[in-house]
Amino acid sequence: MTQTIESQPEAPPLVAATAIQTAEGPARKRPRPGERRIQILQTLAGMLEHPRGEKITTAALAARLSVSEAALYRHFASKAQMFEGLIGFIEQTVFGLINQITAQEEHGLRQVQAIVRMLLSFAEKNPGMTRVLTGEALVGEHERLQERINQMVDRIEASLRQCLKVAVTQAAFPADADIPVRVALITAAVQGQWHRYVKSGFRKAPGENIDAQLRILLG
Repeated sequence: MTQTIESQPEAPPLVAATAIQTAEGPARKRPRPGERRIQILQTLAGMLEHPRGEKITTAALAARLSVSEAALYRHFASKAQMFEGLIGFIEQTVFGLINQITAQEEHGLRQVQAIVRMLLSFAEKNPGMTRVLTGEALVGEHERLQERINQMVDRIEASLRQCLKVAVTQAAFPADADIPVRVALITAAVQGQWHRYVKSGFRKAPGENIDAQLRILLG
């Protein structure tokens, strides 16, 4: 089984979410350089989509890939490094899309709306990695992994603050608004939807009723 990473357009005009999906196909006997690392991360992400299933160990991961644990360690020194690889993918995707949004959309409030929709859409299309974002998949792992997620959330908040500052200069948001407090509320709402999605067994879509929620958050 191989997996592909693909980008899918989301709500117009800007938002996109990158998903790791599975597709049946013949396995390559000799992966190209770097391909095995990607296969390992894709398989790990797929295993994370089944939180009530098998415990994720390097042995289980190796078995899923039909390789030895020693083969895994030729590409990653530890399971923590594998999770770091997933976090790196999340960071690259999320901040790449944030940069795209802010570059193509001049209106500050619409930037915030697009970023929030993108964060929720990314979660919905990547349920396994949403467990990484919420920290559920990191319980019992090295503490530096949760620290890195926390830093990523701080960067998202910084981006949202800048968008609201732009909205203030455009007279689209109150000049006397407490922007840090409003951004903290927006971020908490996004994280709450991530947690709700995970706790529901990926049944409750994180973007459900997002338009009504954005009216309240930005009202």
